[in-house]
Amino acid sequence: MPSPTYTTTQLAAVNEILGSVGQAPVTVLDTTNPEVAFAYNTLMDISREVQAEGWSFNKELEYPVTPDTNGYINIANNIISMDLSPLYENVQYDTVIRDGKLYDKIGHTNVWENKEYKADIVWFFDFDDLPQPFRDYITARAASRAAIRLVGDVNLAQTLSAAEGWRRAACIEYECNEGDYTMFGFPKGNDYYVSYQPFRALAR
Repeated sequence: MPSPTYTTTQLAAVNEILGSVGQAPVTVLDTTNPEVAFAYNTLMDISREVQAEGWSFNKELEYPVTPDTNGYINIANNIISMDLSPLYENVQYDTVIRDGKLYDKIGHTNVWENKEYKADIVWFFDFDDLPQPFRDYITARAASRAAIRLVGDVNLAQTLSAAEGWRRAACIEYECNEGDYTMFGFPKGNDYYVSYQPFRALAR
């Protein structure tokens, strides 16, 4: 007997969005169908919005980047944001993304020295590669937006908004568990202090 699957695929997410606006589910993602295309595009828009917040699963600190042969630090299509890490060696830079490259506003240039830099990056992942709580939240948020745009039913919007809130709470719980955050503010990689956890004492 095969093991049950608990992950949400793009097709399942699109069908949930279609169901929120009273449409029948589909068996394939045929984007030539206007309703399917609307649901799919809404899902992708919300996915980018949510991932742009920067979570533990898609944000990397002090990621090494190097310029190409022309001296440019190009921004790949799967990068939502990039900024040089707040390190001592980077204090003379103030970076933004401009024309698909990393630009220094202090030096007024997008040409960099041929050396390695450390950058904080927020990545954009495919929907199917996201942790399950985020797939659920993105789907619920996309369904809520689709219903508001197409149906305009206040009661339906409130119901979907409540589901969206519950699913975001699951994302926050996931973030707290996976992020290994500490109230002491140690830099990532140096958070070696394990704070007092009452449940561990009570389990003796």
